[in-house]
Amino acid sequence: MDTSQEQEGEHKEEGEEKYLPKDLPKVLPSDVDRDQEQYQHYNQVKTVLSWSAHGRPYIPRGRQFYMTALLITFLIAVILFLFSQYLLMVLVAALVFMGFAFSLIPPRNFHYRMSTEGVTIEDHFYLWRELYDFYFKRKEDVDFLHIRTEDVFPGELIISLGDMHRDQVIKAILPYLPYREVIKPTFMERSGEWLYKNFPLEKNS
Repeated sequence: MDTSQEQEGEHKEEGEEKYLPKDLPKVLPSDVDRDQEQYQHYNQVKTVLSWSAHGRPYIPRGRQFYMTALLITFLIAVILFLFSQYLLMVLVAALVFMGFAFSLIPPRNFHYRMSTEGVTIEDHFYLWRELYDFYFKRKEDVDFLHIRTEDVFPGELIISLGDMHRDQVIKAILPYLPYREVIKPTFMERSGEWLYKNFPLEKNS
């Protein structure tokens, strides 16, 4: 009886081994660790570029600037008063007040960060898929990065480069967004540039 049972057990083991896959790969602890490292590497958010700069261009103005601006505002207000355009008078006064505020109050520094996922401006974050393309403009001897968005609002992100060079920014953003090298200025931009050059509110020192 014992021999027959042993033979039956051997036959069962042979039958089971027949259906088992042969040469199973051995999983070593080092392989598991390496796979986990690769997974973390592919899913890790990395900072590509970060810097701090003023939120807008700023140039300290002299007394001549404010006196000339007030004189022009007064002349415009008189003309509008003669035509009974009182709402436009209020609008002009509000615009002049805002311009004076921007000239008197220096801007604070903003922190900008570009990662593998998107662009961060202070507490606002934008994914790369929410952005369209980018280009540069120079205002008051400062380079500004313009990033257009897919949605109508905000439409465009304007970022001051400060001491950051354009080539560094292009190298960081180009894998994610197309670079528009030439941007044709609008009519309003050309008009403002012409007025700024031909009718300055103060003489350059």
